Amino acid sequence: MINVAVIGAGTMGNGIAHLFAQHGFTVNLVDLHAGQLEKAMVVISKNLDRQIQKNLLTPDDKIHIIRRIQPVQKLPDGVRDAGLIIEAATENENIKLQIFRELDQYAKPDAILASNTSSISITRIAASTKRPSRVIGMHFMNPVPVMKLVEVINGYATEQEVTDQIMSLSEQLGKTPCLVADFPGFISNRILMPMINEAILSVQEGVASVESIDSIMKLGMAHPMGPLQLADFIGLDICLSILKVLQEGFGQPKYAPAVLLVNMVAAGKLGVKSGEGFYNYTAGSKDLVVAEKFRSQ
Repeated sequence: MINVAVIGAGTMGNGIAHLFAQHGFTVNLVDLHAGQLEKAMVVISKNLDRQIQKNLLTPDDKIHIIRRIQPVQKLPDGVRDAGLIIEAATENENIKLQIFRELDQYAKPDAILASNTSSISITRIAASTKRPSRVIGMHFMNPVPVMKLVEVINGYATEQEVTDQIMSLSEQLGKTPCLVADFPGFISNRILMPMINEAILSVQEGVASVESIDSIMKLGMAHPMGPLQLADFIGLDICLSILKVLQEGFGQPKYAPAVLLVNMVAAGKLGVKSGEGFYNYTAGSKDLVVAEKFRSQ
């Protein structure tokens, strides 16, 4: 069984580390910030407790899973022995390119370098390394331990052997891998983000209220979560970044982000992570409360 390294201990990174450790893999969770690593381990512990409460795991399982995850602050130390390295840093191309240049320097020659990017070209990421044939996209959905999909993205030079390994590995993790080509937004966000953007435009234009839009999509289209609540959950800054990638990549005005979205991000209203987006979020509360700005609409 290969050793795994996960780069970035945020929401996606700690979820990916949790998933691999739960399936018996030894994982180095790498982040430069000690506080972020401590927070990640607390989150993983709480999520494991939820699985225990649902009788999906035992307390002994939790002990073994936690022991398989090693927090590491220095990149070279965290990746040298890994056969698979998954980058789960923020959705910023320059940051990802710098990480992959460093990974290429420190990782074993035969290691697979995967990115959890949700929109950025795998081919461009791979071109920042001297091993483009060993680079692939492995886009998990949030929350990682729960969601079944892994979107697997081949770069221009990705070897078939690498693709086959990642498809097989995803199945070992209890996921359903879906292979897509390297186009902006891949499939998930190429379809999802224009829907979210259209929902935001509908609020911006006064077509319907936040509650009405989300209720229509939940009750009429059987979506488990309305598009505005989902945007808050993803992070409005992330939604904006992906829409910009789509707009630049396809050069079509239909992908232009709503002005309301741009302004909310500029104002620091990012959704769940900032405590306010289209809804207000209070720690420990499961009540969905529309943000004050949108209550009169």
